[in-house]
Amino acid sequence: MNDTLRRATVTAVTGLGLCLTLLPAGQAQAQAPTRVACNDIAALKTAINNANTSGGSIVLAPRCVYTLTQADNPGDGLPEITGNVQITGDNTTIDRNSATPFRLFHVREGGSLTLKSITVRYGETGTTDSHGGGLLNDHGSLTLIDSTVRNNRASTGGGIWNQLGTLTLKNTTVSNNHAAFGGGVATNGTMTMQGGALRANTGAFWGGGLANAGDTTLNDVSVAGNDSGDRGAGIVTLAINLETGPLRLNSTRIKGNIARNNGGGIQTGSDEPTTLHRSTVSHNTSNGGPTTGGGIENSGIILRLFIGTTSSSQRKESGENSTKLAPHRVELVQSTVVKNHPTNCAPPNSVPGCVN
Repeated sequence: MNDTLRRATVTAVTGLGLCLTLLPAGQAQAQAPTRVACNDIAALKTAINNANTSGGSIVLAPRCVYTLTQADNPGDGLPEITGNVQITGDNTTIDRNSATPFRLFHVREGGSLTLKSITVRYGETGTTDSHGGGLLNDHGSLTLIDSTVRNNRASTGGGIWNQLGTLTLKNTTVSNNHAAFGGGVATNGTMTMQGGALRANTGAFWGGGLANAGDTTLNDVSVAGNDSGDRGAGIVTLAINLETGPLRLNSTRIKGNIARNNGGGIQTGSDEPTTLHRSTVSHNTSNGGPTTGGGIENSGIILRLFIGTTSSSQRKESGENSTKLAPHRVELVQSTVVKNHPTNCAPPNSVPGCVN
């Protein structure tokens, strides 16, 4: 009887030990993050290539600057993102210091890149690949959390060019970037921005802060201090490669933007609805004459941008010299357009509820 009890006890303990042995083994299957020492560019490139193949996260050194002095491939400072790549820093910066122009990140179709607490700066595109100075998201998925994109230059999308991809910005600032179109961000994909700011960007032609040709929503965002050499200093809506989409602003502030000609705050140039919900457009300026829209310009003209693989194949079209269309749909919901110069909205009655 005692032998039987002893055998049963040993069997139970052995089984329990087997369970205890298997648990850590199962937990060990979770891939540990890859840590990259400060400014170890070779290790960073290797980590990205590995993450492209097998996934996993990359952790960078806090408060460190990772400086790229040469391109990894034509046009891109780091390996192209083709897999699921997550890079986390802590007030960490990735920048370019080179006589050769190149952007920093390029997300390819099927790729997914998430950056957290990272600053992307000093990217600059060349003449043969001229879009997305800091980051190019080409049919992929790009997410920035608690990050900054600043001091980048390109032909389209000085900070970010979102080409038919999904772009998500959370508590992220896009500032002091420069482009011909979309100084801060240009998009004809899907874009959602929660918190953060589009600030002090320059569009030499259209869209200082944002050139929107996609399905875009800004929630609690500041669009401030941007300028354009022609239209839409804060935001311009247009068609890019015939893609268009609605723009919705929720609890968003469009303030202190300056356009040389039309649309200090917002210029509508594509036949898609623009909705402002609990938002304000104030203290913006258009310098195109006494009847231009300092706050919102909604004259019904058509703005189109065609982008090829090189800057020479890029062209813009404006319907301003043809027959004017009816004003586009702009809806103000519990929103105000005030103290803009020279007028709040133009032409008169083009934005219901906007009083000059």
